[in-house]
Amino acid sequence: MNDDSTGASRGGRPPGGPLRDRFADEPHAVMERINASIGFDRRLYAHDIEASRAHCDMLVARRIIPEADGREILKGLDKIEEEIASGAFAFSPALEDIHMHVEARLTELVGDAGGRLHTARSRNDQVATDLRLWVRDAIDETRAALASLQETLLTRAGEHAATIMPGFTHLQSAQPVTLGHHLLAYFEMFDRDRSRLADCRRRLNRCPLGSGALAGTSIPIDRDMTAEALGFDGPTANSMDAVSDRDFAVEFLACLSLVAVHLSRIAEEIVLWSTAQFGFVSLPDALATGSSMMPQKRNPDAAELVRGKAGRVVGALNALLILLKGLPLTYSKDMQEDKEPVFDAADSVSLCVAAVTAMVADMTVHAAAMEDAAGRGHATATDLAEWLVKELSMPFREAHRTTARIVRLADSKGVAIGDLSLDEMRGIEPGIAAEAIDALGVRDSVSSRASHGGAAPERVRRAVDEARRRLAET
Repeated sequence: MNDDSTGASRGGRPPGGPLRDRFADEPHAVMERINASIGFDRRLYAHDIEASRAHCDMLVARRIIPEADGREILKGLDKIEEEIASGAFAFSPALEDIHMHVEARLTELVGDAGGRLHTARSRNDQVATDLRLWVRDAIDETRAALASLQETLLTRAGEHAATIMPGFTHLQSAQPVTLGHHLLAYFEMFDRDRSRLADCRRRLNRCPLGSGALAGTSIPIDRDMTAEALGFDGPTANSMDAVSDRDFAVEFLACLSLVAVHLSRIAEEIVLWSTAQFGFVSLPDALATGSSMMPQKRNPDAAELVRGKAGRVVGALNALLILLKGLPLTYSKDMQEDKEPVFDAADSVSLCVAAVTAMVADMTVHAAAMEDAAGRGHATATDLAEWLVKELSMPFREAHRTTARIVRLADSKGVAIGDLSLDEMRGIEPGIAAEAIDALGVRDSVSSRASHGGAAPERVRRAVDEARRRLAET
């Protein structure tokens, strides 16, 4: 999208030559190909037309263009929107971008009145406005999709508030938790994602339209009117910043990158849990694929692709940051390259959210396998250490050393610590009572974790209810 002057279109040839009045030669074929953005920025058509309607209404209200011309322009814009939506619109690389396509077709439809629409605006402030409108809509759609994923997580967390499973650190068995508690951790991640997206939306919600190419305009426009018509909180404060700013797009991609990372983490868990070695969950046939050679395979490809697309989204963020890092004010043609990463990342995240929502909703949980695994690896050793603290008033570091000695004894005998006899434990710490062994069962362990944010089933059920209230409010 090229730098382009403000003011009404000149007489003579209609716009869409495109804008080569000061050049003697036609563009080289390579120049036409590298310069055109219509292959991807056509996605902005509805936003470009929406902004054009608001601009037209303002020009009429300010008596900058005749009311009759305004009516013709609006009718023409309706027709163009209908043509593009139906697939009947003819796109051409010669017209470079969506703005010139709309303007050229408008002039074909309504004649000289179409040339008046570009009064007091540039393609520079047009594209800045259009992209903000597009990102704003994408934020709303992403937040809604994440809310649906969160609802699914809450449903499954409620179902499995008491389903025991191992909790891991370093991917080693650490302490028993419940599947409900585990799923609620992802609810919190996605809740932060939705909050970040809302913050991004608030910051981007200023309207660049009327900033012109970079310096504003001498024509007496009303920028507050167009900003209000387009649902912005007001106009941008500085015309140079307005046309050169892509912070909102960077911030959007940063938010999406975190969403993608969180999606990738739960996808990796599903990959692990669905292996024969874990056997915690099974995905339905509709969400698995087979092998071209091995007939027994049921591959969790949806989860693996979610994991893989995270790199693509993070790459989009890096691409835009690198694009902007050396650009002086204000507009440079490099900025045409801002849209493809934004579009691609938004598309990728949308698909991945849908895939993870489907997998979480439809996976079969093998509760017995989870509970069996939860007791392995001396996962309740911390419970013994805490019993020593609570019942014998032992300093925690001493309790930790004592329990570690008991773990070593169990390892030497090839048994779990809960399978040691009371006499064997008392050989290391004489004060240990029978109740200490009773506390080493995985269900007792989980039930004891009743602190705020803990894994106890009753605490998880309350957390699900509270999370539902929070989600309804945001």
